[in-house]
Amino acid sequence: MGGNGGSGENADKRPNELLGSWFVRSGWSKGELARQVNRRARQLGANHISTDTSRVRRWLDGENPREPIPRILSELFSERFGCVVAIEDLGLRPAHQSPSVSGIDMPWTGPQTVALISEFSRSDLMLARRGFLGTSLALSAGPSLIEPLQRWLVPSPAAPREEPDPVPSGRARGRLSKPELDLLETTIVMFRQWDAQCGGGLRRKAVVGQLREVTDLLQEPQPEATTRRLFKVAAELAELAGWMSYDVGLQPTAQKYFVLALHAAKEAGDKPLGSYVLSSMSRQMIHLGRPDDALELIHLAQYGSRDCASPRTQAMLYAMEARAYASMGQPGRCKRAVRMAEDTFADALEFDEPEPDWIRFFSEAELHAENSHSYRDLAYVAGRSPSYASLAEPVMQKAVDLFAEDTEHQRSYALNLIGMATVHLLQREPEQSSVLAKRAMEIARKVRSERVNTRIRKTVDTAVRDFGDLAEVVELSDHLAAHLPETAEAI
Repeated sequence: MGGNGGSGENADKRPNELLGSWFVRSGWSKGELARQVNRRARQLGANHISTDTSRVRRWLDGENPREPIPRILSELFSERFGCVVAIEDLGLRPAHQSPSVSGIDMPWTGPQTVALISEFSRSDLMLARRGFLGTSLALSAGPSLIEPLQRWLVPSPAAPREEPDPVPSGRARGRLSKPELDLLETTIVMFRQWDAQCGGGLRRKAVVGQLREVTDLLQEPQPEATTRRLFKVAAELAELAGWMSYDVGLQPTAQKYFVLALHAAKEAGDKPLGSYVLSSMSRQMIHLGRPDDALELIHLAQYGSRDCASPRTQAMLYAMEARAYASMGQPGRCKRAVRMAEDTFADALEFDEPEPDWIRFFSEAELHAENSHSYRDLAYVAGRSPSYASLAEPVMQKAVDLFAEDTEHQRSYALNLIGMATVHLLQREPEQSSVLAKRAMEIARKVRSERVNTRIRKTVDTAVRDFGDLAEVVELSDHLAAHLPETAEAI
């Protein structure tokens, strides 16, 4: 019975109405579904699966097939209908166990974290066209977002001690060697470089695919130290997948990856990495106009990593705290956080210990960029205040000058050119703003980032609204129509 995927535990079974409904709407015959299941099983290497029409009939009658058949059926129906059809949607698993469409409140355990990442990344790869995963998810905010994440601070139960690996080197029983782990970690560095240079749209699918492979490795028996390193790799990949999704406008998908990354970072025992994930979530909340949530996330990150984060990481968190306070219209607290970011970054320059690659982006240029955007945001909240705009200008100029010399972070260069353009608009200097916006458009043509494109469009719209009769602004609007890339697809 195992070869056919039956459970043999259905003495009181009733017809599976959910599976039957999807089956009828698919237009497939029982024989066609059986053939597709067998074909997909062979692709997965599950050569023991041999399904026929009578087996499909028994599933419809209420028999629960063993894995991997529920996962295969989920994939087949999802592809057929162009939306996520999760296993529980087919009546093959209780609804509360759904990893693909569940919200933020998920179990904080290693095996379930692996299962959640595995299924969500699989669904993303399968439906990697704009909108599918995004429409099957909803963004969480407020207490429904913050309260479940506070359990990041709760210590995990001690794992049972593992016996030493009897095989001292090489790979056995699916175990990874040190060179293989090193290569995985090096791959993440490469993915980050691609993202910084080219934007999130170009390599997002490759990152998700690598994440899927790492979760497969986590399901194999590994020594405890290897498992922790793999969880760290999974956390970094999930955070990067979330960041790329955010960059191309897939906001619910991005949030789900961030949450999964935080779970993996907890399993890795890496609090600074967890604080970095929370800072990415905070940045997303600022972008979505939820500064209160952003501040809660940053405070959670600061508290959770207060005794172990490097000065550079702490400076980054202070800078994001300032951004949240600016968006909330709290200038005193914003300026204090800016000073803390600057002072702590000065300490970071004297910090001798090696730091992880994920914090390397927070350079002097990035520090100036964040702080200048805080002043710029204060100007908007204060009714386009010229005094705050004058505070932003010299700091923003430093960021622009430094990023102009940095060929690796082209997206950041474009974003800060746009930021400087908005500062000039606040100072009622549309001619200078137009020059900078055009320069940002030239970079945007090379960078697949919907975030960059959207900010350029908003800046040009503001210029047209406030200075639409000016020749430079008319030319800028025409230039936008001719040269700004269309919305990139998330691939």
